[in-house]
Amino acid sequence: MGTEESSNAGYRQVPGASQAGAARMRAAVQHRYGPPSVLKSSQIGIPRPGRGDVLVQVGAASVHPGDYFVMTGKPYVLRLVFGFRRPRHGIPGRDLAGVVAAVGKDVTALRPGEEVFGWSTAGTLAEYACVPADHLVPVPANLSVLDAAAVPTSAMTALQALRDIANVQPGQTVLVTGASGGVGSFAVQIAKAFGAEVTGVCSTRNVDLVRSLGADHVIDYTRTDFTRTEKRYDVILDNVEAQPLAAVRRTLRPTGTLIPNSGRGGRWLGPLGRIVKARVLSGFTRQQLRPFTSAEKHQDLLTLADLLATGQVTPVIDRTYPLDEAADALRYVGTGHTRGKVVITV
Repeated sequence: MGTEESSNAGYRQVPGASQAGAARMRAAVQHRYGPPSVLKSSQIGIPRPGRGDVLVQVGAASVHPGDYFVMTGKPYVLRLVFGFRRPRHGIPGRDLAGVVAAVGKDVTALRPGEEVFGWSTAGTLAEYACVPADHLVPVPANLSVLDAAAVPTSAMTALQALRDIANVQPGQTVLVTGASGGVGSFAVQIAKAFGAEVTGVCSTRNVDLVRSLGADHVIDYTRTDFTRTEKRYDVILDNVEAQPLAAVRRTLRPTGTLIPNSGRGGRWLGPLGRIVKARVLSGFTRQQLRPFTSAEKHQDLLTLADLLATGQVTPVIDRTYPLDEAADALRYVGTGHTRGKVVITV
C-alpha cells in the first residue's frame, strides 16, 4: 500500500490538525473506487468527537466482503449509498476494537481507558476513529481486543438472521452454507446456542474447523451436494448461494425458512436479482424465502457480548495484517475463501 499525505478522508478533524506540528494519525485512505491498490497509507488529522461521540484509539479492525465491495464500488448500486463518483468516506472499514481515548460531553456510559468494540460508519482502518457512543460496548473480560474486532458486523448478521428472521427454536434443524466463513462461523455457534441441530457445509480443508465450532453434522461440498440428499431442514442460512434457489428449496421443509445471504451477484445490481426472485417465489409457497439486510443495533451488540463472555461464541480469525498492509487484507477477503475473519492490527 503506497504512502501519501492527505488533509482529510471524510473526518471532522481536531482543531488545528491541518497546521504544522498538529496531531496526526495513520490511515488507509482511498480517493476513488477500484481494486485494493487504490488504498494509500496517509497521514491525516485525528478526528474530534462530538457531544455524543467517543474517540477510540483503534487496536484492531476487521474487514469483510462488504468492505471489499464498497472499496471497488461494485455492484454499482452501492454507489447510491456510499458516493456516486467516489467514496463519501475515504477510510474503509466498519468494525473496530480499541481503547477509549476521549468522550464527548454527553457521553456517560463509557470512560477513557476502557476497552470497547463496535462499529463506525466513518471508517476504522486508522489509528483513531470517532464513533457514536451507542455504537460501542465494553470488551468482555475474557476477550482480547484482536478477537473483539472480529465480531460486530458478521456476528450481528448471523444473530439477526437466525433469531429475528428464522426464529430458530430448540430442536430445529439448521443448515449453514459457507460455515467456515465470517458469518458462517458465527452462525454455527449461535444456532447451537439457540439449541438447534446444526449442519455446516464447507470445503474439505475446513471440515475439522466447522466441527470444532459445534456443528452436529458437516458436509464437504466437494464430495456431497447437500441439495441431493434426503435430509430436510427447518432453516437454511445460505452464505454462498452456489446452488439455484429451486435446488436449495428442495432441501427445505414445507414450512421452512431460507435466508439467502450472499453479497455476490452482477456488477450492476449485485444480489438484488436473487433477492427479488426469492421474494416473488415466497408469495407462491408455504416456505419462507427471506433475504434481509442486517442493521447494527446496540442491544444486539450487548447480546453478542454476553454470548462471548459465556464462551458460547468464539471468534475465528484466519489472518492478521498490519495497517500498512490493509490493501493485502482486502485483496485476500476479495478471493471469497477466508476461514473466519480477517483482522487488521493498528
